[in-house]
Amino acid sequence: MDNFWLKIKHPILALAPMAGITDSAYRQICRRYGADVVYSEMASVSALYFHPVKYFSITKNNFVNQNLLNRVKPQKTLELVKFEKAERPYVVQLFGKEPAHFAKATKIISEKVKPDGIDINFGCPAKKVFSHGSGCALMMQKELAREIISAVCENTKLPVSIKIRAGVKDATALEFVKYTADIPYSTIMIHGRTYEGGFSGPLDFKLVEKIKKMFPDKIVLANGGINSAEDGVKILKDHPPLDGLGIARGAWGRPWIFDEIKDLLKNNVGVQFIEPENNNGFDKSNPYDFNRVKKIMLLHAKLIHKDKGQHGLFEIRKHMSWYVKGFPGASELRRKLVMAKSIEEIKEILS
Repeated sequence: MDNFWLKIKHPILALAPMAGITDSAYRQICRRYGADVVYSEMASVSALYFHPVKYFSITKNNFVNQNLLNRVKPQKTLELVKFEKAERPYVVQLFGKEPAHFAKATKIISEKVKPDGIDINFGCPAKKVFSHGSGCALMMQKELAREIISAVCENTKLPVSIKIRAGVKDATALEFVKYTADIPYSTIMIHGRTYEGGFSGPLDFKLVEKIKKMFPDKIVLANGGINSAEDGVKILKDHPPLDGLGIARGAWGRPWIFDEIKDLLKNNVGVQFIEPENNNGFDKSNPYDFNRVKKIMLLHAKLIHKDKGQHGLFEIRKHMSWYVKGFPGASELRRKLVMAKSIEEIKEILS
């Protein structure tokens, strides 16, 4: 197995998977500004399992269950995980609850999509996912989770990773890793909050550090509550055994946070930093220069339009709102941007 994780110099800064956010355009932007690894949005294993052959051209006539067709869309799933070479190293994240579905989906992704790695979602706290028995609900079903991890590892030569939370009810991340660590997955991204803590509860990075110390052969990334470069640096300095960070919401509207963290770490003794080949025209001495931010916004819009056409201009609205947050006149600018219907109109508004 060619494990790309072992080739990345520490600390590893990864763009964590986010449904509806980490599409190809956004991944490309984050890679430009310092992300060492990027993850896909969650891809349904059941969608791929129920129509494994003609998933590129699915029709209602050749699908057995019409109700199921309305819930799982293989074609859309493959759209979610397609990628550009510039995104590598790129990891596809899978979610579901049936080991057989994971096995078949893993084969399809490995053979047809050919990413650099496959990740299993054991950390999503969304109510729809949790009530379905997927995401972090699986942390309470260790035997089933073990079957799922084994099914994925046995059906790919790609490195396998998992994403978990600090805990769910009585199930802790430490117990979960203890129960599964002998399976040959290589990397763990651990959200420092419990399921009950949601997006605002206390963060337990001491637990994440403890897991790394107990399982030094695993690559362990801390995730959660990293909303600034200073947050990221503090976690890495306070918990030096960790291999890196997974950044999610902290990259909303500021995909350059990865480069910011690297710049802050640059002069610290004992922390290895790799200077980017170039700064892509971004003035890192003044990351809030709006002229620079506008260039990134326009590039992002062009990438998503190229990938998704007119629908992409609808999806980028949330990103535009995040980019302008905090700038003078942001409210009026946001109002205009979310109404834009073309790249030319976005360019005109920004100019």
